[in-house]
Amino acid sequence: MTTTETAPRMPFDRPDVLQVAPLYEVLRREGPVVPVRTPAGDPAWLVTRYDEARDLWGDPRLGRSHPAPEDAAKISDAAVMGGPSGRYETEEADHTRMRRLLVPAFSAKRMRLLGDHVQKLVDGCIDAMVAAHDVSADGVVDLHEHLSFPLPVAVICELLGVPYADRDYFSDLSDRISRMSGGDDARVAQVEFAGYTAKLAAAKRIEPGEDVISDLVAGQIADPTFTDADLATLAAGLLFAGHETTVNRIDLGVIMLLTHPEHRDALAADPDGLAATTVEEILRLSAPGGLGLVRYAHEDVEVGGVTIPRGDAVILSSPSANRDTDTFTDAAEFDPTRRPNPHLSFGHGMHFCIGASLARTELRTVFTTLFQRLPGLTLAAAVADLDMRSDNVTGGISALPVTW
Repeated sequence: MTTTETAPRMPFDRPDVLQVAPLYEVLRREGPVVPVRTPAGDPAWLVTRYDEARDLWGDPRLGRSHPAPEDAAKISDAAVMGGPSGRYETEEADHTRMRRLLVPAFSAKRMRLLGDHVQKLVDGCIDAMVAAHDVSADGVVDLHEHLSFPLPVAVICELLGVPYADRDYFSDLSDRISRMSGGDDARVAQVEFAGYTAKLAAAKRIEPGEDVISDLVAGQIADPTFTDADLATLAAGLLFAGHETTVNRIDLGVIMLLTHPEHRDALAADPDGLAATTVEEILRLSAPGGLGLVRYAHEDVEVGGVTIPRGDAVILSSPSANRDTDTFTDAAEFDPTRRPNPHLSFGHGMHFCIGASLARTELRTVFTTLFQRLPGLTLAAAVADLDMRSDNVTGGISALPVTW
């Protein structure tokens, strides 16, 4: 049995970006809740199995904040997921307000209305990739540069009301705040990021638009306790999460399909019938980062035969839970026809990802369009040779060379 003294340190070694660390399977057998050490070396509890992770995802006894932040386990030197965040006394009220403000903007209906626009953006990205291929000396282009990155950035910029011309600037800030070894620079970037979104909000007060930041500004009228600092922090978080996570899922989904040509061809032949289930399976198996969702116990929590004491750090691992053989048949296999597929990649319950419909809209459009337009698409590098962003909390890869 693993003890605090012998607990493995996260992130665990993994063979490549498509595979999770083999240690997850070992730890799932050991128990649903096991002691680990964070990347910073502090003790934490890792939730490895599906049922316990699902139950804890929406458990109000866990939160981002900490009852005594100075005593909290440190996760890493990143400015996001590096330790506790938010206000312990008001976290539940703050979360309720955020959902109330954002649910209309990210509703499934609104995402469906975005469908045609997302299709145009995808076509434009593929056009640019084809043009780069035509002038490439060796016929190799970077799909990450031409599709995986610019598409989610363009979509989230339009939705939030952020100038697309600023993409390199806020992408650099996103990278800096999420480096696990970032230290002081990560916190400097975090302050700069909030300052950037605060300036955007100030401009929306003068000239509002049909966008989420304008909606948040309007929300301050109804709720004076929603401060300018709160708005700037929330907007920065939306901008960060709204492109980082989808970028990674496009990259990994493309790799999965290119390494399973029978599934790629089936999707291209029947996009209407297979797009939705293919996307869900990509979401289930994609594990770009090596951590999980970080929470702190606001009171003693008993789960899986373990008592998690108040104040302890808890890491909910969707990559491990999504491979739990008690929930998923042939859990390690990529099966785009899998039904049902109750994965936890968007969380569960009260903390289910508010941007899930947006991500699904983008992913369905990308995968159905890409392989119909470029049926001969292949990887131009071995999966094991792809450069993983192992020092970044969101993980992923830095480039995806392809050809056709």
